[in-house]
Amino acid sequence: MVVGRLGLAGDGVDPRHRRGEVGQLALAHDRVALATPAVEVGQALLDLVICQQLCHILAFVMRIVSLVPHATELLYALGLGDSVVGVTHECDYPPQTADVPKVTRDMLPPGLSAGEIDAAVRERTEKGEAIYALDEDRLADLEPDLIVTQELCPVCAVSYDEVREAAQRLDPCPTVIALDPKTFGETMGDIRTLAQATQTRDAALELVTRQRARVDRVKLAVRGAQRRPVVAIEWFDPVFIAGHWTPQLIELAGGTDLLGFAGEHSEQLPWEAVEAARPEVVLCIPCGYDGPRALAEAEQFTDNLRAVGAKETIALDAAAYFSRPGPRLVDGLETLAHALHPDRVTEAPGRVHRVML
Repeated sequence: MVVGRLGLAGDGVDPRHRRGEVGQLALAHDRVALATPAVEVGQALLDLVICQQLCHILAFVMRIVSLVPHATELLYALGLGDSVVGVTHECDYPPQTADVPKVTRDMLPPGLSAGEIDAAVRERTEKGEAIYALDEDRLADLEPDLIVTQELCPVCAVSYDEVREAAQRLDPCPTVIALDPKTFGETMGDIRTLAQATQTRDAALELVTRQRARVDRVKLAVRGAQRRPVVAIEWFDPVFIAGHWTPQLIELAGGTDLLGFAGEHSEQLPWEAVEAARPEVVLCIPCGYDGPRALAEAEQFTDNLRAVGAKETIALDAAAYFSRPGPRLVDGLETLAHALHPDRVTEAPGRVHRVML
């Protein structure tokens, strides 16, 4: 038996390392434990250093709680699934998250329409009331070393301030980091941020390389194609036009976003503004909804969509490919490129739902 988390000469003691103090280590020649007086002191010290370094790697596994779905997806993409000990009630990808303890719950009643959800969110926000509740008792039981959250959207997750306050009440206090990308480039930067916090640099480099290669393939496929004018609707009642990274995805996929602004918040506009833009394609991606639900939402506004006069109205899986700024944004890019230019991008990871007007 060897003691883990010893550190090297001069290392301080960190109370967060109290878990997994003793680990089993198989050694062919355990000179530290079985040394005889004939063994040289220098060799024994060298073996001890090697033992310390191996135990530092093997005996400690970071415990991570993710409080935002896109961070959960990114953690798994970096190979950290075994370290994720808690997630939100909305984390549904990858499928392994189904067995991970949930530390949040929705404060809004189920079954609300788009308009009712908007009204309820506005009312609670104006009163300073939370949209999501954090189970602090369960969070404490999970003893996280790292909590990953966000500050970008007050209605997408537990508020950052609440998370920080909850973390400070834990002993020891875990590290809290917020991932708040506003552009497609910043979503790629989040990979590096999380890699630095979890010491997964090699996995991050491989992931970024794969993502960039897929983006380059799409760009090459649509190069020279006639760009298609697009309006992306992120919510129907009231109408919100998608911002942040979505306008960039539209451009990369061979389209031109007529109303959205990259890096800016989604903007509420009247239907008249959508009509005045005269898009060729209306992209229906209501925030947080999958493909069939996005299609159902769009079909409730067929009169409005018909008045826009677009040649095509399509619904995509927003929850998987657009709402969450995680690794699957590239899946969304490929799917959108296929929808806009099926002759150039013949296959896609997602399904394209066409709205019949």
